[in-house]
Amino acid sequence: MAGLKELRTRISTVKSTSKITSAMKMVAAARLRRSQGLIGKSEFYNNNLLSCANRVIYELKQEEEKKGIAVVWPKMMRQNAEAKKYLLLVFTSDRGLCGSFNAGVAKEAIQRIEKLKAEGKEVMLYCIGKKGRDILNRHYGNLIIKTKEGVAAKGVKYYEASDIGYDILDMYNSGTIDVCEVVYSHFKSAISRQIRVKQVLPVQVEEFDYNKTHLPTNVVRGAYYDYEPCKLELLDAMLPLIFRGDIFKTVIHSQASEHGARMTSMDNATRNADDMINKLTIKYNRIRQGAITTELTEIISGAEAL
Repeated sequence: MAGLKELRTRISTVKSTSKITSAMKMVAAARLRRSQGLIGKSEFYNNNLLSCANRVIYELKQEEEKKGIAVVWPKMMRQNAEAKKYLLLVFTSDRGLCGSFNAGVAKEAIQRIEKLKAEGKEVMLYCIGKKGRDILNRHYGNLIIKTKEGVAAKGVKYYEASDIGYDILDMYNSGTIDVCEVVYSHFKSAISRQIRVKQVLPVQVEEFDYNKTHLPTNVVRGAYYDYEPCKLELLDAMLPLIFRGDIFKTVIHSQASEHGARMTSMDNATRNADDMINKLTIKYNRIRQGAITTELTEIISGAEAL
């Protein structure tokens, strides 16, 4: 009977685990829905801002061709072929139980670090999330210059992404870094994510997906545009907004990917727990039935002996 007691305890424990993982799955699903809604809402603002900036760049390039005078582009757009100092902004989570989400991002970051070092570049790491910091700290602790934890702990907030953007802009303007790249998980669906490495500074306005598919023209919906005080000043004012908006978008995608990974992971854990409960229940019933059969056999044998 000791075996039955142990099985009952184990079944009860697994049932408790199943309830916890099921609850975590529902929480992750609710947070994922909010993140998905935020992705859609932010796209409209970002796309309009990118469209405006792309139109200004298009018209400035037209003026370059007509007047034969080279435009002095804002510092945030200038690509330096001899850039040496790279900052990698690595987005992971503060908590685990989300499958291979953190390990996948860290692996991609490590590959990028090694590639840049092989090219003779100086690499610095800015870790967003505790888990990525812990993984990268094992071999690249000397490269980590800053870590920020608790980002989007209560939902994605623009001011948090904006603060990160200001930190990076200060480093860029002071000459501490030449290029900033982000390593993050781009959200596609609850079960599909893609780990990406992309440059966010200097800002490549024409390389955004939206601007690749929406080419600028001089006339928009039958209207011509004029600019005050001038196109370059307007572009210079828009670039920090585009940069911080890109960081905000990256935070949203990273959070949505984390919630999707956690939802999938907890769903698998719940299924595994349910399968284990079924197997333990069958084993428990077999042992119990065997014990009952043995007792009946002993009773019948004793009665026959009398």
